[in-house]
Amino acid sequence: MNIGIIKETKSPADRRVPLTPVQCRQIMGEYPGIRVYIQSSDDRCFTDHEYKAQGIPVTTDLGQCDILLGIKEVKPDQLIAGKTYFFFSHTIKKQSQNRELLRSALSRQIRLVDYEMLTDSKGVRIIGFGRWAGLAGTYLGIRGFCIREGIRNLVAIQECKGLGDLMEQARTVRLPSVKIALTGDGRVAGGSEEMLGAFGIQKVTVDQFLKQGRPDRPVYVQLDPSKYNLLKSGAEFDLADFFEHPDAYESNFRRFCSETDLLIMAAYWDPRAPVLFTPGIMRDPDFGIRVIADITCDIHGSVPSSIRATTFENPYYDYDPFTEKEEEAFSNPQNVTVMTIDNLPCGLPKEASEDFGHNLMKYIIPLLLGDDHDEIIKRATITESGKLTRRFEYLDEWVK
Repeated sequence: MNIGIIKETKSPADRRVPLTPVQCRQIMGEYPGIRVYIQSSDDRCFTDHEYKAQGIPVTTDLGQCDILLGIKEVKPDQLIAGKTYFFFSHTIKKQSQNRELLRSALSRQIRLVDYEMLTDSKGVRIIGFGRWAGLAGTYLGIRGFCIREGIRNLVAIQECKGLGDLMEQARTVRLPSVKIALTGDGRVAGGSEEMLGAFGIQKVTVDQFLKQGRPDRPVYVQLDPSKYNLLKSGAEFDLADFFEHPDAYESNFRRFCSETDLLIMAAYWDPRAPVLFTPGIMRDPDFGIRVIADITCDIHGSVPSSIRATTFENPYYDYDPFTEKEEEAFSNPQNVTVMTIDNLPCGLPKEASEDFGHNLMKYIIPLLLGDDHDEIIKRATITESGKLTRRFEYLDEWVK
């Protein structure tokens, strides 16, 4: 079997890789029947030379490969017909910008496997960059708050040498009594909590967050879905039912809006689920959120202020709740400052890639060669033989 690592084509270029040079050599050493090829790129966090030094062929043509591994979406016209691709397709929520990608995958008889859909028998995701997104997104959210409040201009994340350097930056800052709400309880939120800990921010309960007023030190509250969603029927919240029938619920987040200075969004959002809050709520005089770090980056999704993705070079913009339009970052204290970088793990590309590749080698590569008796890859396959697979047939009308 020939495995190819494709050059990232999305702009701005993603610097992450699915497998590091050392990991590629380890795979070929452990599985003599596998040959790994690298498509030449100037943008990766690991250079072509580093792959060559490990004995990995670097080429411009991956036509000889059976399976192609990437990170972000592939340009539709660059998909090679008849191949199996693994990457984050960002199509399962009917993201309009990727409809042509899915159409191309179908017309070119591509077997498209989405990393996001690789789950165990209990539905738990096997691999991903969630922790790294949480770490980077939380740092950037707090950095935006510091710039806005004139506390201290933390260094840009891309200027740090790695996670250790980033944590050290966080430990040197003395924050005021900021109140932070963190949504989610998965890997992204776990990374966020790591960074909040590095900043020395104390975790409190929902009651403490809502009732203690202005604390004497920075605090945060972590909110799982049960804390900000209610069943419309008035029945008790049920997490499994919420995931199955999110349209049966309504948001209960408004009670946090007047008590929160910084909102960090690290929870998966289903388009059928209620939004956190509406444009009208953002215009309320008691709406206190001044900075939103939308790590999930659901554009026009769970909050009205996420209107476009930002970049590491320009990570912030201001959102005017009254005009519902974008303005220059930090231009008006009445605005809400927003961070919506959609490739946050690129802030720590080498460490994020090493972690991702480790899990890819441990959990997925063996399934490509052996018996996938739990149908892990099958469940994550969106298209095959020119058709949507059964699990993703709901995309049929949209893709047409």
